[in-house]
Amino acid sequence: MTQQTTFPSRRTLLRGAAALAAAPLAGLAGQHAFAQASPLKQRQTIKLAWGQTAVCQSPISVALKQGLFEKYNLAVEPVNFSGPTDALLQAIATGHADGGIGMALRWLKPLEQGFDVGLTVGTHGGCMRLLVPEAANIGSLKDLKGKSIAVTDPASPVRNFFAIRLAEIGLDPEKDVSWVQYPQDLFGEALKKGEVQALAGDDPHLYLIRERDKLIELATNLEGQYAKSTCCVLGLRGALIRDQPEVAGAISRAIVEAQAWTAANPDKTAEIFAPFVPAKVTPETVAAILRSHTHDHHSTGAALRGDVALFTEQLKLVNVIRKNTDAKAFAQKIVPHVPV
Repeated sequence: MTQQTTFPSRRTLLRGAAALAAAPLAGLAGQHAFAQASPLKQRQTIKLAWGQTAVCQSPISVALKQGLFEKYNLAVEPVNFSGPTDALLQAIATGHADGGIGMALRWLKPLEQGFDVGLTVGTHGGCMRLLVPEAANIGSLKDLKGKSIAVTDPASPVRNFFAIRLAEIGLDPEKDVSWVQYPQDLFGEALKKGEVQALAGDDPHLYLIRERDKLIELATNLEGQYAKSTCCVLGLRGALIRDQPEVAGAISRAIVEAQAWTAANPDKTAEIFAPFVPAKVTPETVAAILRSHTHDHHSTGAALRGDVALFTEQLKLVNVIRKNTDAKAFAQKIVPHVPV
């Protein structure tokens, strides 16, 4: 089932943030509030939003095809969502969807502001890439000083991540480089015309551009302290977590199983996912992209809270998160304990 919904404005949502903050998701912290791995006693219907062309969300197609949701007595209504990931967060916070997968670096700021969504699974790492042409004589991040970098928008999670990487090595991401906005399908042309000297984006586009134009991968989000960090997360409605913790647990376990199945079976996953991608993107290419991610690293509980705390601290470097936000307390608030 595919649904299209008109979402409320960000301002409307933020007006209710203070009230939501009074009943934080951390109320479940310190307790095993979720049921063990047995199926739900009664069939529960949930609306799960997913980007059907996003390769990193292909495990959802696996869960649907392999009956992993039914295993836990869940009837899933998939909601095809093609909008920006912050609008997806709004959809979950306002009950237009029960859950969905988005990029942590996009969601942490609105969650800091009070959006009523809890993060229960870090689904995988990888999918962010920074590319340069071989002839550009750019051998490290430091060589980007004075250069222009293509991004999809100034507040994108990819831009935030690579801005963090630049700040970590002593460059000022606001002054030492220029971030130029383009649609990802025009990245290659912008590079050829010399309008930018580097591309910062996510998969599948960046993987495809890298292979097509024979570009060099200068950096990814699977390096250094980020090698085992998640980039995408499962978010669930706060009310669902508080009022039906056993349902939230069942959804989370189904997603974890789907991630593990994908990691073990990238070729079969690519075949299952094939109907959702353009014909020019072959199953072999999808499988190669999946192998370049870390779908075997699906963090929950303390590990996910560690990832959230790390990114919260790093986002302070680029003035996205308030300097006085306690990263560990914030992670405890938005990541409930989910034994999976």
